[in-house]
Amino acid sequence: MSESHQQPALARCPGCEEPPASGDLYCGACGYDLSAVPARPDDRPTLAITVPPAAPPAPAPSSAVPPTAPHAPDAPTPPAPAVQWPAASETDSSDVTVPVHRATDLPGTDSGGKPLPASPPVRHDDRAVVGGPAGAEPATGTAGTAETIEPPDSSGDFALAAPDPRTAEPTPTPAAGTKVCVACRSGRVDPDGYCENCGHAQPRERDHMEQELGSVAAVSDRGLRHHRNEDSFAVSSTALPDGSPAVVAIVCDGVSSASRPDEASAAAASAANEALLESLPLGTHPQQAMHEAIVAASEAVNALAQDPPGSAEHDAQRHQNAPACTLVGAIMAGGLLVVGWVGDSRVYWVPDDRTGPPARLTEDDSWAAQMVAAGLMNEAEAYADERAHAITGWLGADSYELEPHTASFKPDRPGLVVVCTDGLWNYAESAEEMAAAVPPEAHRRPLHGAQVLVGHALDGGGHDNVTVALLPFAVEPQGAGSACTTV
Repeated sequence: MSESHQQPALARCPGCEEPPASGDLYCGACGYDLSAVPARPDDRPTLAITVPPAAPPAPAPSSAVPPTAPHAPDAPTPPAPAVQWPAASETDSSDVTVPVHRATDLPGTDSGGKPLPASPPVRHDDRAVVGGPAGAEPATGTAGTAETIEPPDSSGDFALAAPDPRTAEPTPTPAAGTKVCVACRSGRVDPDGYCENCGHAQPRERDHMEQELGSVAAVSDRGLRHHRNEDSFAVSSTALPDGSPAVVAIVCDGVSSASRPDEASAAAASAANEALLESLPLGTHPQQAMHEAIVAASEAVNALAQDPPGSAEHDAQRHQNAPACTLVGAIMAGGLLVVGWVGDSRVYWVPDDRTGPPARLTEDDSWAAQMVAAGLMNEAEAYADERAHAITGWLGADSYELEPHTASFKPDRPGLVVVCTDGLWNYAESAEEMAAAVPPEAHRRPLHGAQVLVGHALDGGGHDNVTVALLPFAVEPQGAGSACTTV
């Protein structure tokens, strides 16, 4: 018959170090299988390498509990003596006294090749020095001020020499008119928009623009998905020959698939605005002035695609992918509201009395609008199609044929004119949805109203650049009906 060998009693569980009860096969604390512990080998234990004799250790406090030997739970065992390493000799292997060097005993140069300053070493963590070593005299600098030498640091930190502020080269001040970095506040910004000192990319001025001019205001924002703002706007006011005021708002949306769309929208908005400010004071009818302004904007965008002066070769790609944009504008003058457009940016009418119906005053130059006009689809079907926003009219050298649209209205009640790009009306497409998004006090606070509408688009997702201009139209009630002509 085989003989069963009993495992010796364990003082502590190998799994959790808790003492098991006598006769337990499993630890009551962690469940460790105590029967699986192998028996202690019969060979001799490993012996420590002999070290120099050490002084007897200090007696342990009376409250200390001596460790328990694994083979005798109740027998106290004294702690092992601490190893005392031999002290470092004061001579090297040739019985020559070992010299002691400090960092300041040896000459050195910095990364620029200049001699290191002779000032006393200073901690790199800038901790204040409480006092020098006992008996040390304070060192005196060149200006006659006492400087305290820090005692040796036992933490192992290296003492680094701090630059002397009296000899440090000052940071050059950028010349007047130079754009300064918003991050380091000292570097000059290069033409690409990066700091020459720290390399920080600078925010573009067109990322968010706001302007308020009397009763007209406009806001433009880059949105949440585009890397730049390709929209642009212009708001202005002038006077007609009879002295009555004329207010102008132009909004342009760069075509992202074309080259330099941001330049195209800026050029178009500026050219159209300048044309209106020139023609309206001369007595040109506002509707004719709007037509001429759109033509002027088109010519400004076309000029961007022309070869630069002195170009030896014709770059066909510049014409295949010419800068392009859309345009929509509004004029309030002489009791008339004149709108003009090319593309898919829009104008909405929102009456101050919200019980009256709002209206959209423009028709898109887009694939969806053509399908609806031809009777091939209803509006819901057309705008649900992926081709809905493909524009059929724009300003640019590669446009098929320029066909400016203008319309003239004579409102019989006060209201708010909303001039915007599709970055806004994508989130408030119908006239009713746009009227619901316009805050009630927008006719009194047009800038605030434009800010709210841009926020509405950003809250909806901000997939495109967002630009909106608001023009409050104040008239005295003149009965029902309104005159309207469209070209």
